[in-house]
Amino acid sequence: MNPTIILSCIAAYFLLLFFISYITGKNDSNDTFFLGNRDSPWFVIAYGMIGTTLSGITFISVPGWVASSQFSYMQMVFGFFCGYFIISRILLPLYYRLELTSIYTYLRDRFGNSSYKTGSSFFLLSRTIGASFRLFLIATVLQFAVFESWNIPFYITVIITISLIWLYTYRSGMKTIIWTDTLQTTFM
Repeated sequence: MNPTIILSCIAAYFLLLFFISYITGKNDSNDTFFLGNRDSPWFVIAYGMIGTTLSGITFISVPGWVASSQFSYMQMVFGFFCGYFIISRILLPLYYRLELTSIYTYLRDRFGNSSYKTGSSFFLLSRTIGASFRLFLIATVLQFAVFESWNIPFYITVIITISLIWLYTYRSGMKTIIWTDTLQTTFM
């Protein structure tokens, strides 16, 4: 595919993301940025969670995995479905009722500060490694499909990718992420 067409699609998608950021970013307080004013509907968050588990890795690696594992991947799909159901029908409504920000707040309240710190440390470590790998994969695909033909170095591709992500979340934070995850789930 022509790199210009690919870049045009990416530009159109990011324009849509910037529009969502503009709509959701009318209030720039810390409560809005980090917690989305606690007024996002739980079913929107649950629906958007599906899109957060899907990424470029899903579309690049899963077809090969399915072919080599003889469809044992379907067991994982069923497990995801059960997990999403439990989270959306039990945990998210519970979080809203208890006014929790995360499971780690519950860990602190129920089991103490050391459980809170241990759980959140493992979460931060796993998310940092996972996000780094996904960013590397997306930047590699962009480099291969678009920027390599224009002789743009890989580190510039990474800087562009990180800058675009930072720009659309800078203004409104969590509320933007919730609604863009919902958009991503719908498109996927």
